[in-house]
Amino acid sequence: MAGFDKVISSYEEALDGLEDNMTVIAGGFGLCGIPENLIKEIKRKGTKGLTIASNNAGVDGKGLGLLLEDQQIKKMIASYVGENALFMEQLLSGKLEVELTPQGTLAEKMRAGGAGIPAFFTATGYGTPVGEGKEVREFDGRHYILEEALKGDFSIAKAWKADRFGNLMFRKTARNFNPMAITAGKIAVVEVEEIVEVGMLDPDEIHLPGIYVNRLIQGTFAKDIEQRTVRASA
Repeated sequence: MAGFDKVISSYEEALDGLEDNMTVIAGGFGLCGIPENLIKEIKRKGTKGLTIASNNAGVDGKGLGLLLEDQQIKKMIASYVGENALFMEQLLSGKLEVELTPQGTLAEKMRAGGAGIPAFFTATGYGTPVGEGKEVREFDGRHYILEEALKGDFSIAKAWKADRFGNLMFRKTARNFNPMAITAGKIAVVEVEEIVEVGMLDPDEIHLPGIYVNRLIQGTFAKDIEQRTVRASA
C-alpha cells in the first residue's frame, strides 16, 4: 500500500495488528451489510478478549455469532440480543458482559467518536436502567443523561463499491451502522464488492470519503438473510 492507495490483497494483512483484548467497532445490522469476511478472519486468527460494539451479534453461526462460539468476545456493546440463542445463553450465564445501549444512542456514540466529540447529552434512557450512574442535566425543562463516545482500536465494515483511495458507496439499507463504525476506529478496515479506479465514482454519490479508511479489500459475500418470508401460494 503506497500513498493514498488503500487497497490490500489479503485478509491476513487487513487485520494485521489486531490483538487480544482490543476494542472493535463493527458495522452491519443483523446480517445486512456485515463485514462477514473480516469477522471470519478474526475467528481464524483466534483473537480473544475482544470488546465489540455493534448493533447486535449476528445470529447463531453467522456474523459476529461466529466469534461467540469460541468465546472470543469478552464484552458486547449492542442495542439488542436479537435472534441469537448463544448470545442469550452467554449473557444469562455471565460468560459474556453485555452493555445494552439504545440503538440511536449507539449510532451517535460511534459518530461522536469519529468526530472527536468526547460525550453528548441525550434524553433517551433517562429514568431507566440505561441511565443509572450517569450524569444528568436539565435543558428546557427536560432531563438528559451524559453518554460517552465510542472509539475502537479497529473498526470493520462493509461497503458496496470503492475507488482505490477508499472513497465509499453503500447500497441501500446496507449502509446502516457502517459509516459511523468506520470513523470510530483508529484503524478502519473496509471490505467491498467492487473496487474501481480513482475518478470513476461520481463525487455526488460518494457516501464516505476515503480519508476515514486505512485498509481496503475486495471480497465475495454470501449475503445471508435472517428470516426469509414468502407469500403462500394460492
